[in-house]
Amino acid sequence: MGLGLFTLMFALLLPATPAFAVDGEGTPDSNSFSIGGIIKDGDVVLEGVDISVLGADGFEAVGTTAADGRWSVVVPGKGEYQVTLRVETLPAGASLRDPDRNQKTVKIDVVNTVNVLFPLNDTTTPAVKPGEKPATAETNVFLGRLIAGINLGILLAMAAIGLSLIYGTTALNNFAHGEMVTLGALLAFTFNKIMGIDLLLSALITTVLVAASGWFQDSAIWRPLRKRRVGLTQMMIVSIGLSLVVRYIFQIIYGGDTKVLSQGEIWDVFGVPTQAVNVISAGVGVVILLLVAAFLTKTRLGKATRAVADNASLAAATGIDVERIIRIVWVIAGALTGISGVMLGLFLQASWDMGFSILLLMFAAVTLGGLGTAFGAAVGAMVIGVFVEMSTLVIPTDLKFAGALVVMILVLLIRPQGILGKAQRIG
Repeated sequence: MGLGLFTLMFALLLPATPAFAVDGEGTPDSNSFSIGGIIKDGDVVLEGVDISVLGADGFEAVGTTAADGRWSVVVPGKGEYQVTLRVETLPAGASLRDPDRNQKTVKIDVVNTVNVLFPLNDTTTPAVKPGEKPATAETNVFLGRLIAGINLGILLAMAAIGLSLIYGTTALNNFAHGEMVTLGALLAFTFNKIMGIDLLLSALITTVLVAASGWFQDSAIWRPLRKRRVGLTQMMIVSIGLSLVVRYIFQIIYGGDTKVLSQGEIWDVFGVPTQAVNVISAGVGVVILLLVAAFLTKTRLGKATRAVADNASLAAATGIDVERIIRIVWVIAGALTGISGVMLGLFLQASWDMGFSILLLMFAAVTLGGLGTAFGAAVGAMVIGVFVEMSTLVIPTDLKFAGALVVMILVLLIRPQGILGKAQRIG
């Protein structure tokens, strides 16, 4: 109810915009879907290369690389598409590393934009020495999934740490935590795409507002329930109900389509075309995680937070104001989850149910790392993020989240307390 009221009050302040249509040049349509990429021969971009895209219901289109080597084709919607590099349009001397891989099948499901890579033989650098094997297309695919997995793990870690801090100080499994991620992504979309505010400023405003929603939740719901000594099972059910209410408020306000947040140029990271904003987000995420670690280990407030997480009764006996610490934890968790939502919105694109779709990954990260430990949540998130993306090399994309849960089960069978959790005797 608290998060839902906060969201609803914010929505009432927004200007009336049907289906969140945005006027003005340069703003992407949230309903548009595209396939693109960059064609390079070593460090040299190639202009005038044709790539054809075939889809269902007879859809056919051709994209041609521009002076910067990039091409893009707008497609009608989600689904599978056959992308073919027209080898005959390559300039003289240029050729595919694997001549049999000029045709690929891609699927648009979670995100609106898919990049397709066609690695070429590098004719702009000296030939490979005798006995050495040139890099293959599979190596680039592997690196692409690894980079995406590290990126996902870093962004997931911030949200998982917030969830872990709440569990550690209150023992509450907050099923509405995913909606705080969604709130971050959708508020960033609102400020950046609807109101035209700079992305960095939008992210800062969003972080403050989601942190405020954490404070509001604890004040309006969780603290009154704790005062009434409501059991953890009942509180967990309340969080599930809150999650459902807020999620459908998001759908009513923003609609069921995906909102495009990603923007800017594409960088070449170890030969893998990657959105520049995702690389920057990963770097910012690492800095934030280091600051959280410093806060928890070096500051007095951080040490008090860890003391409450270890044993709230003992912490209270030593003079620590447990309720104050819990309130601060909710604010910190909201801030971390808000910035994570912004960055995950850039990485996965924003939608009304994106937080719910990754909620199990967050719980898996917290459980895998060790319940109630912030550092364990970060380690668990990295493991889950990398495995989720790398698993798509051998299993269908639709099953990648399920694969992460299998890994969690296998690790817990070997180490029940999690990677960094403390073994406890029961009974």
